[in-house]
Amino acid sequence: MTLPFSELTADLDDIARQGLYRSRRVIASPQGINLEIDGKQLVNFCSNDYLGLANHPDVLDAFKAGVDQYGVGSGSAHLICGHSAAHHALEEELAAFTGRDRALLFSTGYMANIGVISALLGRSDAVFEDRLNHASLLDGGLLSGARFKRYAHADAADLETNLNKAAGRKLIVTDGVFSMDGDFAPLDELALSAKKHDAWLMVDDAHGLGVIGERGGGIVEHYRLSQDDVPALMGTLGKGFGTFGAFVAGSEALIETLIQKARTYIYTTALPAAVAEATRAGLKIVIEESWRRDKLKQLSEQFKQGAEQLGLTLMPSLSAIQPILIGDSQTAVAISNTLANAGFLVSAIRPPTVPQGGARLRVTFSALHEQRHVEQLLDALDKAMAGRK
Repeated sequence: MTLPFSELTADLDDIARQGLYRSRRVIASPQGINLEIDGKQLVNFCSNDYLGLANHPDVLDAFKAGVDQYGVGSGSAHLICGHSAAHHALEEELAAFTGRDRALLFSTGYMANIGVISALLGRSDAVFEDRLNHASLLDGGLLSGARFKRYAHADAADLETNLNKAAGRKLIVTDGVFSMDGDFAPLDELALSAKKHDAWLMVDDAHGLGVIGERGGGIVEHYRLSQDDVPALMGTLGKGFGTFGAFVAGSEALIETLIQKARTYIYTTALPAAVAEATRAGLKIVIEESWRRDKLKQLSEQFKQGAEQLGLTLMPSLSAIQPILIGDSQTAVAISNTLANAGFLVSAIRPPTVPQGGARLRVTFSALHEQRHVEQLLDALDKAMAGRK
């Protein structure tokens, strides 16, 4: 008798031979720029906690006060008995922050993206996605049943060609800041194409909100676009805001449609009210402490200049995400391991997350980093790369 799933072992062995096997690290410390892993202290350069709010005392205090008031679990879905005053207040504050009529909380960004696209489109419609979109956006497009078309990365002209052939409702979907490359979507051009073809434009700005723009308004603020230009805006709370969850912001009609039709909103438990209270505290810091965004820019520029002097191949990023292109997956893993042995945590990103031959070290910065951390990382990279020649 064959044991259940025994045939999967060969698949796992094949993944390992290609240098694509994924393993988890067990963290024994709070999130921050210093992490304890296997009893060793590492300087963290792979977190999405860009503004350093995940362990901020104000955020922690708000969470604890939320637990005291609401308990730990939310008890149910938003539409049953899980929608607290904390959730409602956060939605109103996120709507004001993004300059939109309303906002709607989702339990995760993945669920938000799948929920929005599936609620807006059906089989007679069409969805157009950037080739490098996040997996949740691609999955949302495929699950919607709409005609699915990927256009060349950040190429508004290629999008135009595809839009000319479409019928029914048309939805253009893009990341704002691309999570594995760090570059920006040409949102101004995409917005013009959407209006020209009577299409809707949806932006996933998970890596831009709180981080990009003078106020932290993300990619939409960067391009000075309005709700009319970008009707559907998705943002996550576990990156720039330092907590957990996601939201969608837009018009009254959009939000009410999602409440009625987005299955990933209707049929899941609401995130804990204490998390909503913590996020409200994080949002206040995002708005008031612009120095965190200024510092991120300074650190990123310092790293880019140093990396170029070392002859490292950087990608054209204007964000706190600064990938170093390596190419071969096994080489990327080996360099990542060498850096870890030297005390630096830098992720090796490999296919299928990135294209074949596009393995990279994904360096990300936090407002909690200092210039000396960047200098130390550059020195460690120089030694690690020299060891590969």
